[in-house]
Amino acid sequence: MTNWNEMSDEDFAQAAASFVERACPAELRYLPHRPRWDKSSVWYIAMSREGWLAPGWPVEFGGMGLDPSKHLTYLEVFERLGTPMVAPQGVVNVGPALIGFGTDEQRQEFLPKILSGERRWAQGFSEPNAGSDLASVRTEAKPDGDEYVINGQKIWSTGALDANWMYALVRTDKSVRKQAGLSFVMFPMDQRGVTVRPIRTISGGEEFCEVFLDNVRAKAEHVVGGVNNGWKVANGLLGFERLWSGSAHQCKQALVRLKDVARIAGKMDDPSFRQRYTRLELDVLDLAACYTRSTRNLQVTRRVGFEASMLKIWATETCQRIGELMMEIGGDAALVQGGMEIDDRHLDALTPFLEARAPTIYGGTVQIHRNILAKNVLNLPT
Repeated sequence: MTNWNEMSDEDFAQAAASFVERACPAELRYLPHRPRWDKSSVWYIAMSREGWLAPGWPVEFGGMGLDPSKHLTYLEVFERLGTPMVAPQGVVNVGPALIGFGTDEQRQEFLPKILSGERRWAQGFSEPNAGSDLASVRTEAKPDGDEYVINGQKIWSTGALDANWMYALVRTDKSVRKQAGLSFVMFPMDQRGVTVRPIRTISGGEEFCEVFLDNVRAKAEHVVGGVNNGWKVANGLLGFERLWSGSAHQCKQALVRLKDVARIAGKMDDPSFRQRYTRLELDVLDLAACYTRSTRNLQVTRRVGFEASMLKIWATETCQRIGELMMEIGGDAALVQGGMEIDDRHLDALTPFLEARAPTIYGGTVQIHRNILAKNVLNLPT
């Protein structure tokens, strides 16, 4: 087994780039949206087979065990080469939750099947009346022997059309304060009582879904972190999710697309455009540097701090500003869903603009994160 941390950063970057160029199909690179499993599974399986899938997982659980420097190099190379995020719920969310809060038996059962792609995951957190106020979830799980029977509804479940397992926050005790009566449970989606309905977004995609749960069964042994301790597990998971959403990944790819659109539109020599582009590029470089510092702190402290909220706001709003400039210079092609051919080249400014709307909402709206910073960092009254 290769010890990646013994390599120099330069050698590791070359190895990562060589793997991406060889294994990631060209048609999956620099996409404005997340591809479906039937198209992207070849890339997921290649990463799994060659040991490049889980850079942050410890080696003993099948990950790469990268130190902070190598992990950041990994992210930079994969971002620069435009690789897609494929079925990230398992690797980014469920895996770390099990490593941090699961039992040995849960890790042994689930982690290898996440890495192989056998179990693909959807998140069951948000509900129609419990979005940013996640503690208000009403989906209920009642004990029945060595199982729980779950009834309720989840919404905005990313990737649920392709998932065969869900991890969900459910209410297991109504007699205590709302945060204290929640449990984090996992269950298969290919069972009677699970209904998945896609939500078509303004960009035309169906990445998000609503999921209806009617007497769905979950094994008691698949509760993570203990009964009524789901709030702690969910907060740990959401910290990692928010830190990930604060990466410069999407912004860097958006800048690549913006430059392509500007070249096709003949704007690269326009002084006004170049000034605005440079400001955005500097914002993204500053974001990347701050993200680097935060991830290094995470490797040391093993705790996601309030800076995750700052990064989330910074990254998602910057990505929106890049999309807005793309729309402004895109001309007629900015009005056509899916783009159009101009001078034998494909120009699509509308899809990236529309795709940038949702990230300021999911994982907690930017307004919620500003309140978090105001209360916990600035000590302002709420």
